Amino acid sequence: MNLFDRAVSLTIPLMPKPVVRYFSRKYIAGETSDEAFAVIRDLRAEGALVTLDILGEFIKTREEAERNTRDYQELLRKIVEHDLSETNVSVKLSALGLLLKDRVCLDNMRALMTTASEVDRFVRIDMEDSPCTTATLDIYRTLRSEFGPRVGVVLQSRLRRTLDDIDALTAEPSNFRLCKGIYLEPRSIAYTDPEIIRRNFTLSLERMIKQGAYVGIATHDEILVWDALELIDRHGLNREQYEFQMLLGVDEPLRRILIEAGHRLRVYVPYGEQWYAYSVRRLKENPQIAGYALKAIFKKD
Repeated sequence: MNLFDRAVSLTIPLMPKPVVRYFSRKYIAGETSDEAFAVIRDLRAEGALVTLDILGEFIKTREEAERNTRDYQELLRKIVEHDLSETNVSVKLSALGLLLKDRVCLDNMRALMTTASEVDRFVRIDMEDSPCTTATLDIYRTLRSEFGPRVGVVLQSRLRRTLDDIDALTAEPSNFRLCKGIYLEPRSIAYTDPEIIRRNFTLSLERMIKQGAYVGIATHDEILVWDALELIDRHGLNREQYEFQMLLGVDEPLRRILIEAGHRLRVYVPYGEQWYAYSVRRLKENPQIAGYALKAIFKKD
């Protein structure tokens, strides 16, 4: 992180919403599911798969958590109604009550997973910052025992605990998304050197492959893509045993290269009324993104 990125991150939240929307529109599909479905149709025409995320996390009331749960249930049904095969959803547990007291989040996730089972869809549990990690993995274990391979989770190579988590979770069949992680965490629990984070990504991916997990390889770092391709070749994986994953609007040329080479690739498509809070939060969590965002304003579409 440099002083420019930090300065921009402090300035962006003070900008008018239309300005923030200008640079975010490439990365956020819109405010409604209809807008998101239009983006999905374009991605599917390109040969990509999709996972949908309804923006809105760190809610404060049970009512908000239950409303978000209903929104996800409705989204799953709409995916089926629109015949969007192999389209699934990703959900942050803090949007369904993870930070509230009692078992509200687990109850909401059970309701969501019941709907997913009814419509034959997969749900990915996103990973949030480190205070949420243990609780998130505990809920994943519970749901996996009840709903089997219909649920997956995310692990981050930034965290020092990740290799141990892989070993613990792969005692049963597992479905992971592996990413670097964007949250800036204390050095005591996370690697801070970019090269170590990268090396741990490759090490974690190989551990997952060796232990029979299905992995969504979530990266725009072409060095890590190269490492992943080498591991895929060395371990003789077929295209049904893994997939690449990328964020909407990020490194589209690399996305097309992988799809044209015959690899499954899934695009993470966020949408929702909370797009502004999501955009500002991401800038605060990782100021380096702010520098990219400002530069994007001056780039041609």
